[in-house]
Amino acid sequence: MDTKRSDLTARNFPSAEESAECAAPEGRYGGRGSSYRLAFTDVDFLLQDELRPVRMQLELLKPEMVQQRLGIESTIVMYGSARVLPPDVALQRLEAAEAGGADAAALRRARTQVEMSRYYDAAREFARLVTTRSRRLDTPIYVVTGGGPGIMEAGNRGAFDAGGRSLGMNIVLPHEQVPNPYITPELCFQFHYFGLRKMHLLMRSIALVCFPGGFGTLDELFEVLTLVQTGKSRRRPILLFGREFWSRLIDFELLVDTGMIAAADLRLFHYVESAEEAWALLEAEYGFDLPPTQTGDFAVDI
Repeated sequence: MDTKRSDLTARNFPSAEESAECAAPEGRYGGRGSSYRLAFTDVDFLLQDELRPVRMQLELLKPEMVQQRLGIESTIVMYGSARVLPPDVALQRLEAAEAGGADAAALRRARTQVEMSRYYDAAREFARLVTTRSRRLDTPIYVVTGGGPGIMEAGNRGAFDAGGRSLGMNIVLPHEQVPNPYITPELCFQFHYFGLRKMHLLMRSIALVCFPGGFGTLDELFEVLTLVQTGKSRRRPILLFGREFWSRLIDFELLVDTGMIAAADLRLFHYVESAEEAWALLEAEYGFDLPPTQTGDFAVDI
């Protein structure tokens, strides 16, 4: 028998992909509701309530395997509102409101949007700095966002401006939620489970940068603060952009005064006002030689 050397390491069994291609049921056993379809190609089967643990495992594995394959080791997470507009868009809306004779409440909201749009520019510039300057490091740092509009878009856009890759962790919502156009396509993920999405946002993070936001941003921020405070996750810099916004929104001193948190817990985060200040703080924390982040340093119970 003429056995080729390559045959010695050939697969002994067909791959799942090959089986899926040749085993598609037809005729009597190919209709909807048939049990003959391969389990891993049967969407009706996979979407049953009893398969939730399997779906959660798939949602855990897919982004992890892609990031390993593409060499993503260290990230900086950027959180913030999906409602913060780019400055030019905010200004256009204000001008339209003024020209259209909008009422006082609508004008006030439009002017606030213009004021808040400075955070879009700050997020975009910070992501550009991270992408550009981390190229000098042994382990590049990649920006990761929730993948949507607003501050998330600004983060991915800043990395795009610098010609770099960035990640987006989008999620299915009842209202339309599409990825912003600046995410690197092979690093754009979609999630069903909020918990697994938040876990993936943090798994490779060497820092968290939080811009003004609403319920979702607060949920993400306080989960990280809790994980670090309780030792479930290692300490990492947590930067809050805009002291005026955060100190008005959350009275951290009240939490200390009433014994709800310890005074030392106030050192879990830092206020910053500009992209340069944020990068300088990270540079002082880590230096230039950033080690790769081990995904195992983030402990969570699923």
